[in-house]
Amino acid sequence: MPLPARRHAVSARFPDLFDWVDTPWSAFLPFGSGQTFRVEDYTEGGRYVVRAELPGLDPERDVEVTVEAGVLTIRAERREETKEGRRSEFRYGSLTRSITLPEGADPDKVTAKYAKGILEVSVPVAEPAKSAARRIDIQQS
Repeated sequence: MPLPARRHAVSARFPDLFDWVDTPWSAFLPFGSGQTFRVEDYTEGGRYVVRAELPGLDPERDVEVTVEAGVLTIRAERREETKEGRRSEFRYGSLTRSITLPEGADPDKVTAKYAKGILEVSVPVAEPAKSAARRIDIQQS
């Protein structure tokens, strides 16, 4: 049975790393999927889109999106609620993910929206200028 096609973030160096870490044993590892968040990215209709899984967060209070020097950075923080007699398996803390924007991206026109636990950041991307091959004359001395 063939596996379904999957999209991975362009900037991910080891995209399948999160697949094997996302197991019941990941809580015992010194790192894990709880210390980052999954993203997917694609280009469609002249826009570069990054979608991040950030369930259970308040986007106004817990999420920050910035662009600097061609790098999109998403910061999120899940704050722990302490109540007497409560047991929790949730993971808390600050998470950050940085993604290099593609060539032609317009950092001044970035938009972001959050719905149903998914943050979607969209950046307009200009088509790269296509230059035709040009013959260069060689001068003789």
